[in-house]
Amino acid sequence: MAPSNQERAAREARTRLRDYQARQTAHTERTKRRVRDNVIAAVVVVVVIAGVTAAQLFYFNGGPGSSVASPSASATPPADDTEASGQNTGDVPSSTLAEGRDWTGTLTINDVPLGITLDGAAAPQAVSAFISQASDGFFTGTSCHRLTTSGIFVLQCGDPEGTGTGGPGYSYGPVENAPADDVYPAGTLAMARQSGNGYSMGSQFFIVYDDSTIPSDAAGGYTVLGQVTSGLDALKSSVVAAGTADGSGDGKPAAPAVITNVTVQ
Repeated sequence: MAPSNQERAAREARTRLRDYQARQTAHTERTKRRVRDNVIAAVVVVVVIAGVTAAQLFYFNGGPGSSVASPSASATPPADDTEASGQNTGDVPSSTLAEGRDWTGTLTINDVPLGITLDGAAAPQAVSAFISQASDGFFTGTSCHRLTTSGIFVLQCGDPEGTGTGGPGYSYGPVENAPADDVYPAGTLAMARQSGNGYSMGSQFFIVYDDSTIPSDAAGGYTVLGQVTSGLDALKSSVVAAGTADGSGDGKPAAPAVITNVTVQ
């Protein structure tokens, strides 16, 4: 017997209800998927931005002895509790190696010999580390990775990786022989370090090629190893005059600057 009109209407109504419910379910799933995709995209953007920012901060402020403070830099706290407690980390050369005396030598960059003197009495720990590294040939073949031409005037060297994040595998402090007035005359040879951390020095150092005022931070000033006594003009004409690779006031030197030899005695 053929279904009645009432039965057909009921069946069609059930079919329409199922179709409607299916459409609603699909719509709900699409909405959830869009929200999930948007959340994932937002997280990815945040992670990327954080990564870029962290990389910039690490290049300029992170790692043992990686950075010279800029005039506008603000103080940041030490990186961890060990450094905050004022302790060396790793196999730091004994401060007695400096023998409490002056050392003389030659720092050769791009075959430009720079005469240097090191003050083992005023900066015994830093000078001991430097002469140990020089004697081991640690600096040979490394690049000076940072040139600052605005605000302060320094060429930074001593990173075996050439990136601003490398070091000798140890870090030490405290800050020694820093100028009380924050003035670093042309020719000053000083240790780079992490901002706000006096126990983050390693192998990175900087050469002040023009008089510079470098503000102290929470850790104080910057350890002055000694002085460049000759060859500074040749370094300025061969490396500094070329500026930075990207034309900014702080970056990788446009002219490669490679340490070919360091001798001290």
